Amino acid sequence: MQAVISQRVEQIRQWLAENQLDALLIPHEDEYLGEYIPAHNERLLWATGFTGSAGMAVITRDKAAVFVDGRYVVQVRKQVPGEVFEYRHLIEEPPVQWTQDNLAVGSKVAIDARLHSSAWLTRTTESLAGALELVCIAANPIDTLWHDRPAATLSDAKLMGLDFVGQSSNEKRIKIAAELIKQKAEAALLTQVDSIAWLLNVRGSDVPSLPVLLSTAIIHADASVDFYIDPARLPAEFAAHVGEGVRTHQPEALEAGLQALSGKHVLVDPATSNAWADQVLRAAGANLIEAADPCLLPKAAKNPTEIAGMKACHIRDGVAVSKFLAWVDAQVAAGNLLDEGTLSDKLWQFRVQDTSCSDVSFDTISAVGGNAAMCHYNHLNQPEPSVLEMDNVYLVDSGGQYPDGTTDITRTIAIGQPGDEVKQAFTLVLKGHIALASARFPKGTTGSQLDALARQHLWAHGFDYDHGTGHGVGHFLSVHEGPQRIAKVYNPTALLPGMVLSNEPGYYRADAFGIRIENLELVVEVATQGDMTMMGFESLTRAPIDRRLIDLRLLNDVELAWLNNYHHTVFTVISPSLEGNDLAWLAQATAPLKR
Repeated sequence: MQAVISQRVEQIRQWLAENQLDALLIPHEDEYLGEYIPAHNERLLWATGFTGSAGMAVITRDKAAVFVDGRYVVQVRKQVPGEVFEYRHLIEEPPVQWTQDNLAVGSKVAIDARLHSSAWLTRTTESLAGALELVCIAANPIDTLWHDRPAATLSDAKLMGLDFVGQSSNEKRIKIAAELIKQKAEAALLTQVDSIAWLLNVRGSDVPSLPVLLSTAIIHADASVDFYIDPARLPAEFAAHVGEGVRTHQPEALEAGLQALSGKHVLVDPATSNAWADQVLRAAGANLIEAADPCLLPKAAKNPTEIAGMKACHIRDGVAVSKFLAWVDAQVAAGNLLDEGTLSDKLWQFRVQDTSCSDVSFDTISAVGGNAAMCHYNHLNQPEPSVLEMDNVYLVDSGGQYPDGTTDITRTIAIGQPGDEVKQAFTLVLKGHIALASARFPKGTTGSQLDALARQHLWAHGFDYDHGTGHGVGHFLSVHEGPQRIAKVYNPTALLPGMVLSNEPGYYRADAFGIRIENLELVVEVATQGDMTMMGFESLTRAPIDRRLIDLRLLNDVELAWLNNYHHTVFTVISPSLEGNDLAWLAQATAPLKR
C-alpha cells in the first residue's frame, strides 16, 4: 500500500508543478459537508489510506502531512505510511498553520471550494492574509487521477407516508417559508441532505448509515422548492406526494439555479453550505443572509407521530440487543471467547430479524478490554479483531435505522468477574447517567448547562471523559443530528420538547478498559408542584444495564429506585417478544437490585 500511496502523492505533486501551485488541501468532507460520505467521495482515503471519519491532508511539492484528532492517533499510524506523510494533530496543530509554517510567504495553496464550508473559507482567508494565497480550483485533481473510482450509489427515492412522518411536505414547506419571511429572505439554499429528506418526506440509501438522497434544494418564500436530483430517481407518485410547487432539475443545473437568484436575499448557512455555492451566489449579485439552516430546529423537535415511532422502534431494537446480550453471556459461560468482528456481525443478525431494520445507524463499535478505552474504536481498522478477555469488560455501541426511527445504544458488559476498579468506574458512570436522565430544567436551558450533571460523580473521584455527553438523533435520519447537544463546549440551542438526545457518560483507562452507558432521551414537559413548567427526559432505550458491574455501596436510594424502575419498564415492554432462554435471561438481567 505504501508504494500506491507514494505514487498518488507524486501524481499530485506533478499536478501542483504543472499548475504553478505549492500545496493542495484534502479534507475528508465532500460537497455536502456531512459526517458520512459515500465511497466515491472518499478523496482523503484515496490520497492517504486513512479510513477515519474526520481529518485532512496537506501535500506540498516536497512534504506531506496527515491531520487527525485524538480518536485516530493510533489508527492513522497503522493506515498511513509514515515514510510519505508526517502525522499531525488536527486540533493542536491545525493544517492551515502547518501549511503556513512549511511554505514561503506568497505561496499558492489549492483548495476545492466545494469541500469546505463558506465559514471555513472566510476564516482561513482572513488568517492567511499576507502569508499565503488560497486558490480555488475549478477541477479537483483527485477526481482526474482516481482511475478506479467506484461509481456513485444513487438509490431510488422512498416516499415516507404520513403514518411515519406525521406532517405533509406542503405543511413543512409553508412553515419554513414563514421563517424565511421573518428573516427577510426570499429563498434559502439547503445543502444538508437530511434537511432535504425531512422537508420533502423522502429517504434513500446513497450514503452508508444515513437514509438520504444526495441532492440539493432551494426553498423560496412562496413555499415552492427547486429540487436538484436526477428525476429518474423519483417514483411516479412523487409529485402527488410532495404537493404542488416542487420543481425537479438535474444536479448539473444547480449553478444556473443559484445564478437565477441574482438580486434576491438568500439565506445561506455558512457552517453547513459549501464555499463554492457561496461564491456562485455572490458572483451572481445575490444578497446573502448568513443564518442557520431553517430546517434544523423543526426537524430536531419531533412531532407526535415521529415520537410514537421512535418509541416503537426502540422496543424492537431493545429486543434485538437483549437477545444479543443473552447470547454473549451464554457464549462466555460455554467458554467461547469470541472476537469483536464475530460479535458485531451477530448483533446485526439479531437486528435484521426485524425486517424493517434497513441499516446500521453508524459503524458498530465492538471493543474488548483495552480497546474499549478508545471511544471511537473500529475493529475493521485493526490488523485483526481482538477476542473477549476474561475478568474485563466488552463495550458495544451500535444502532439501527428503522422507517419509524433511529436508535443508538451503548452497553458495557461484564466478561467473567471484573475487578473492583472496573465496578467503581462503571457505577460512577451510571450515577452520572441517572443524574442526567432524572434532571428537571426550565424552558431555555441548553445542553451545555446540563453537561456537568453527568460528570459530577466522576469529577468527585478525579475522573472525566474526553467527549460530549449527548448528541441529537434524527427520525430515520442522522444518528448525529444538530443543533442541540450536551457537552462542555457552549451550545446556544435551548432544548425543546420532542428533541431526542443521547445520554452517554463514560470512563476510559488507557490500555485497560473502557466504560460507556448510553440511552436515548426524549425531551418532555414535566408537571411539578411549582409555578413553572419544567422539562425533563424520558428514556427511549429499552435494554438492561449490566447489574453485575454495579457497586451497590456507591448508589443512593433514589438512584437504586431509578435503576429498578428502568429495568421494570424494560422487562414489561420487551418480554412479550422473548421466549425460552432469552426470556429467562431478561428476567434475571432486570430483576430488582436490593441492598
